Amino acid sequence: MLSTTARTTLRRSKDRARTDRADLYAILDAGLVCHLGVLAGGSPMVIPTAYGRIGDTLYLHGSTGATSLRAALGAPVCVTVTHLDGVVLARSAFHHSVNYRSAMVYGLARLVDDPEERLAGLRAVTEQLAPGQWDAVRLPDRKETAATAVVALSLEEASVKVRQGPPKDDEEDYDLPVWAGVLPLTVSWGAPEPDPRLAPGIPVPPHIGNRQPRL
Repeated sequence: MLSTTARTTLRRSKDRARTDRADLYAILDAGLVCHLGVLAGGSPMVIPTAYGRIGDTLYLHGSTGATSLRAALGAPVCVTVTHLDGVVLARSAFHHSVNYRSAMVYGLARLVDDPEERLAGLRAVTEQLAPGQWDAVRLPDRKETAATAVVALSLEEASVKVRQGPPKDDEEDYDLPVWAGVLPLTVSWGAPEPDPRLAPGIPVPPHIGNRQPRL
């Protein structure tokens, strides 16, 4: 079960809450980009960034000089991942909405110092974006690794909120002559576009060419 803290307990639309940790994993594993919220120099900062998950730990990476990562270290942060599944058109402007799946994670960001965990975190981030890619490319060398910060965040304190289904109008509005329903939204991969400097004779590898749609 997911944690029930003051920060993760829904105050509104409680019926949209999900309490199974499997729902959290599914939302995180289906995403490509998260948003990292930190306080930098006393001002809020929200940064879109790649991430990866291993068990109950979320990994993020970036330049060692990145303001967002330096501000995150040892400090309370918030990470969100959201999937927009459709626009919900109601009979009244007030009841318009969106169908979505969202996860919110709170915690203290931890700098990963252990070499093995750092490499595992970088692999998780790479595999989140392109499963199978880590084993197909040159791995980071010592200089590249030294220039990259890897940050870990526990998934202990997290919440999940989901909205699915048709619009919910006021009962008296259902007879209005206004079209209502859902405009579904899906995310899919396009055809791979080779690098202009790709050496001749290198085909698209199966783990790239046979990519499955995101959930």
